[in-house]
Amino acid sequence: MRYIIVIALLFIAFTKADAQQLASYIQEAEKNSPEIQAFELRYNIAEEKVNEADWLPNTLVGAGYFVSEPETRTGAQRARFSVSQMLPWFGTVTARENYASSMADAQYVDIVIAKRRLALSISQSYYKLYSIKAKQLVLDENIQLLETYERLALTSVEVGKASAVDVLRLQIRQNELVQQIEVLEQDFLAEQTVFNNLLNRDETIVVDVPKEMTIPAEEPLVSNENLKLNPELLKYDKLYESVEQSELLNQKESSPNIGFGLDYVPVSERPDMNFSDNGKDIVMPMVSVSIPIFNNRYKSITKQNELRQLEITSQKEDRLNKLETLLAQAQYNRNSMKIKFNVQLKNLQQANDAEEILIKNYETGTIDFNDVLDVQELQLKFQINLIESIKGYYTEYAMVNYLSS
Repeated sequence: MRYIIVIALLFIAFTKADAQQLASYIQEAEKNSPEIQAFELRYNIAEEKVNEADWLPNTLVGAGYFVSEPETRTGAQRARFSVSQMLPWFGTVTARENYASSMADAQYVDIVIAKRRLALSISQSYYKLYSIKAKQLVLDENIQLLETYERLALTSVEVGKASAVDVLRLQIRQNELVQQIEVLEQDFLAEQTVFNNLLNRDETIVVDVPKEMTIPAEEPLVSNENLKLNPELLKYDKLYESVEQSELLNQKESSPNIGFGLDYVPVSERPDMNFSDNGKDIVMPMVSVSIPIFNNRYKSITKQNELRQLEITSQKEDRLNKLETLLAQAQYNRNSMKIKFNVQLKNLQQANDAEEILIKNYETGTIDFNDVLDVQELQLKFQINLIESIKGYYTEYAMVNYLSS
């Protein structure tokens, strides 16, 4: 008869083994998640763009043949060959690489955010599975209790201290609990499918969940300063840095470009002349400068970058406010669940005391099976509430970890 008290005591701390099991599921999900793989591929592409940034304008090579050879003092020009190369202003390539690298850093933060969100979803689903399984155990134990009461009722009927109606009521109550167990089994299978899909594996794989959990006596300290290190906020810092790098690149690109080249013209000898430069080929080095005189484009980009930085700053402040609200709500909800847990634990103890009184009355020859059913319903209600409080506590705890760790 003391198993109901045991139920309350069975919710011992979330053991290290259970925590390791959940961590193992999260690692498996991160490894198998197609969403995270897509983010990692985006990051790889962004990293490759750093190599792409190390480029120079195409080398220009030209060749021409004089259909009508122009005569010069040293001979007729037969053809013209040229090669030229434009070079960006000093530091432009480095600025381009820094900008690409800053964009890659922003993409990496997306991977971190995706992993944290996946871990949060897995944790919440895990705690749902725990609550469903724990409720099934509680219901099964209550059925066993009702079977014990049924045997007492049958004995009482034989000696004329109870009626067959009392037996039927106990049996009907058992049938109701069996129905609830079967419904919970379907709920478990449905949530198990959700959980396995998060891990990107076969939906029918059985998920191991703890049978026993409780709420710790002391709460870990949570600082709002930790919230500022949340990747969702760090993403805005990386975006801000990328805009800074974009502006540095814009300044470099608005500078002149320098070009170097060489022209070569083969010259035929003049047969009727004899002098030192007769038929001497022409070699002409060249230097060119590309000056962005009409540079409204670069001025506009500078203005856009300034506005973009203001936008990112506003977005970060807005997101920080929302995360602070979510963190406060999660902490309040977690504390509320702890209060409910303690109250339900106390109520369950009092229901157990009522049960003891009923048993003692049976020993003295008097028992009201209507009272038996009422007490059993109270016990079950408090046990279910305990489980819901534990599930709610750890669900909110997972949210607090997501926001502040």
